[in-house]
This record gives sequence, C-alpha cells and structure tokens, in this order.
Amino acid sequence: MSPEFSPQILPNRAVIRLAGENVQAFLHNLLTCDVERLGNGQTAYGALLSPQGKIQHELFVHVTAEAVHLDCVRNQRDALIKKLIMYRLRAKIEIVASDDKAVAVGRTECAPDPRLATLGPRGIIDASGMALISDHSYTAACIAQGLADGEQDIGENRLFPHEANFDFLNGVNFKKGCYVGQEVVSRMQHRASARTRILPVSLDGPALPENSEITSGETKIGTLLSSMGKNALALMRLDRLSELTEPLLTHSVRLHVRKPDWMPIDINIPKAAQ
Repeated sequence: MSPEFSPQILPNRAVIRLAGENVQAFLHNLLTCDVERLGNGQTAYGALLSPQGKIQHELFVHVTAEAVHLDCVRNQRDALIKKLIMYRLRAKIEIVASDDKAVAVGRTECAPDPRLATLGPRGIIDASGMALISDHSYTAACIAQGLADGEQDIGENRLFPHEANFDFLNGVNFKKGCYVGQEVVSRMQHRASARTRILPVSLDGPALPENSEITSGETKIGTLLSSMGKNALALMRLDRLSELTEPLLTHSVRLHVRKPDWMPIDINIPKAAQ
C-alpha cells in the first residue's frame, strides 16, 4: 500500500542548477549514482562522498533538456555549491543556487521517487507553483517507510552509504566507474561489512529527543534519529541487536524494531526487540 500524504513543497530542501558542457558526465564522475544514462525527465538518488567514503551531501539529480537540477538539504546548499565549483576546475559549467525552484512531492507531473516508487512522485517545480503545506504527512510517511532524512538522520560526514541503506534504495551504482570515495564503498559492499544500519522503530511512549542512546541492559545498541508520534528511525548495531536478550530502552521508553519491506537482507530481531 502506498503511503498517504498531501502534495507539498519541502521547505528543508533547496535546488542547485547546473548547465553547460557535459554536466551529466561531470556529476557522474563525482556522485555515487548513475547520472550519465539519465534521460530528460528522469531522476536519480545518490550522494557526494568524502574521500574517506562518508556521505557529505545526500541529493537527488533531476535531468531536463535545459539543465540538471540537484535537490539537496537546504542548510547544506552553499557548502555543496562550493564543493562542486572546486571539482569543476576549468569545465564550462555554471553552478548556481536556483531560488526560483522548489522540491515538491505528491505532484502527478513529477517522476517517481527513485528510492521507492511506492513513495509517489518527487520533482522540481517553480517555487510559486503551489502553496506551502506544513502538515508533516510526508515526514511521517518517510519515517514509517524507514527512509532517512538527509539533514536530521544522515547529516554530513557521519554515515557511510551502506549505513543509510543507499545500497538498497538505488543510491549507489556498483557497476559505474570511479567517483569520490568509491574504494571504501566497494570494499564495504564486497566484504558485507556494514555493521550498523538505519531501521524503523516504534515507541511505547511519546516522541523522544534525537540522538538519544538506545540500550539493552548495559549495552548500547544504537541511537535514536527522527521521530513522529510513536514511529521513529534508529541507527542500530546489527551484531549487538541480534544478540540482545533484554528489551530495548531509551529514556526508559521501550522500542520495537522492524525490518522494512524493501530491505532484502535477513536481520535477526530477537523477541526482546520486537
């Protein structure tokens, strides 16, 4: 069943416009996703990584006949522009903030969300194209689906792509050529060495502060991330999760972990954590 939310503009997202020569090839050589093969009206999900392989900027790439637009975290936009200009060198590519555009979800003219088609359409529209809706229904839908927010959950230089489930959400193309941080990401993929992942959880109580420690007995199992009502996301140590025998608690509130339907790997969730 597709999640329900109102069509809306996302106020925490901003748009960057790139135009000029070989823009898609330029981005393809920087980002985790396949950009070169995107056609007019198509979208990809990915990230710009640090050389050490951690996510610096989570983003969506939207291709049109006139330009390529990046949908990014608003508070990270200027820093992302600076990094892109640094990598541009002498390439004839214009990289500018696009304040006349906005990121919209739920609009039928937009392309399907490249992470999960069931999340509905997502795209770039004129900023004056619709009134801002602030009912938080989209945020609630993402949390319920186990999808991390680029600002609150993923952040900057905190997580590897596997930890944010990019490998399962079409955020990494493992067959493409070199990009920044590729060696680390490829090594984690081949060794299946991701010990932590973001998972959806439910709370037996009210929403709690972000970054609250999650424990089982005396053992730290993870960290609480975004929450909405009794649904939340958590960064969990999978090895410790599989071995726990006592309930998961944060601020004395019990948590219940579940594996999202789209996640193809087996995760051992003991009864104490269910």
